[in-house]
Amino acid sequence: MSRIMALRAAGGGRSRGTRGFDATVAQPARVYDYWLGGKDNFAADRIAGQETIAAYPAIRSSARANRAFLARAVSYLAGKASVRQFLDIGAGLPVAPNTHEVAQSIAPQSRVIYVDNDPMVLSHGRALAVGSPPGVTAYVDADLRDPGAILTQAAPILDFTQPVAILLLAVLDYLADLDQARQIVARLLAAVPPGSFLVISHGASDIDPDQTAEMIRRLNKHLAEVNYVGRPHNVVTRFFDGLDMVGPGVVKVTQWHPRSEIEHKAPAALWAGVARKPDAHHPNQARDHHPPQNDPGSMCRGKTRS
Repeated sequence: MSRIMALRAAGGGRSRGTRGFDATVAQPARVYDYWLGGKDNFAADRIAGQETIAAYPAIRSSARANRAFLARAVSYLAGKASVRQFLDIGAGLPVAPNTHEVAQSIAPQSRVIYVDNDPMVLSHGRALAVGSPPGVTAYVDADLRDPGAILTQAAPILDFTQPVAILLLAVLDYLADLDQARQIVARLLAAVPPGSFLVISHGASDIDPDQTAEMIRRLNKHLAEVNYVGRPHNVVTRFFDGLDMVGPGVVKVTQWHPRSEIEHKAPAALWAGVARKPDAHHPNQARDHHPPQNDPGSMCRGKTRS
């Protein structure tokens, strides 16, 4: 029996904010694919990609570092944290290793839902990704700005009485309204039980600020429906308010438990962090894990201390 599922908004229509396909206008997922060196992009995306690279050459390294962070974070969650449910919002075009590949390689029963509103992302994802039974891999056609629709569509697949990892990698950057972004994160967290995790990576406005500001200006010149925004470290950290941070906290994306010194030193302009939703009776505390960097399987074996 196939374990690949495709879900749409209730009533068969598209959820609010879902875009129609238009190859003549740059789209975030396709520009990101270009930064990664992929081929699932069009002339408009390549023009935007080239202009942003000219402004900030390290954007390519940032994109690769973000994918590497995804793999490390999911490895930790499926391994040490024993999470078996993943909600990957703003998943983008499939690039190995994908969330379901990492999670199901560690725990084959893992259930992974990808959420995106780009029709090309959904088409490629459904065609290329194969779940590993007894796990489930599903795709939701929905918009981050409508968390209620995401949760409703995820409910047939995910058990919201059990921990869920919410992945928001390089997607809150496209919500220019900070209050709206915070409200959406809070709504998602309210729907999952204690023991769930929040994973965020976010473009930084305070790493190489002059270059990244110009890169953002050039990117937004090409995007039709959204605007990209970088945010400073202290603002990104506030998304994790009330949660137990996994050490080393909110850091440069390359510094979250890197697996090599080369990875650690790679240029990148994103902040990243992982945090756990605490038990109701458990006071918020920082978790400071520092596993050996040369042992990928040992992430966060260290003692938790406040």
